[in-house]
Amino acid sequence: MTRPVLTEPWAESLTIPRLQGLPPLVGPGTRVLVLGSFPSGKSLQLQQYYAHPQNHFWRIVQALWPDAPWPDDQNYTRRCACLLAQGVGVWDVYAECEREGSLDSAIRHAQLNDFPALLQRCPHLSAIAHNGGESFRHAKAVEKSLAQAGLAGQVTVHRLPSTSPANASWTFEQKLTAWRAVLTP
Repeated sequence: MTRPVLTEPWAESLTIPRLQGLPPLVGPGTRVLVLGSFPSGKSLQLQQYYAHPQNHFWRIVQALWPDAPWPDDQNYTRRCACLLAQGVGVWDVYAECEREGSLDSAIRHAQLNDFPALLQRCPHLSAIAHNGGESFRHAKAVEKSLAQAGLAGQVTVHRLPSTSPANASWTFEQKLTAWRAVLTP
């Protein structure tokens, strides 16, 4: 038995929310730009990158720079300042999209961020680290932006395992090893 297709007028009014991403977290000393796909629902709610408590991002960067002055109280502003002091910035490939939930597979009708404009603000950029496969899907568009910003051949592009809790096939230690190879000199 086949299921009928919904054609009732009310079905057309059901819409998936259009979401706006977060502004870039970069500074003039940014040498590595971590690109996620799009912030999770928790990150959008709190207006903080990698806010989901099970996401390994903050734990990984703290393990990479254990002597840095990471805040004990999980203060987001101080975390960001410490990350920027390590030469690491954060942004996403998508500026906005439609999505229900937080999974990358639910992203629809996404608009890419303005990379040429951002890259001009990062004169010391030497690497872009894609945090997971969905972000890396747009590596060619990012490389094109690098060329437009006059940085072709000067910035290496890397695919890293996602720090998301949805990436359960990688252990924390495996993720840390992969991230260490790219983020630390």
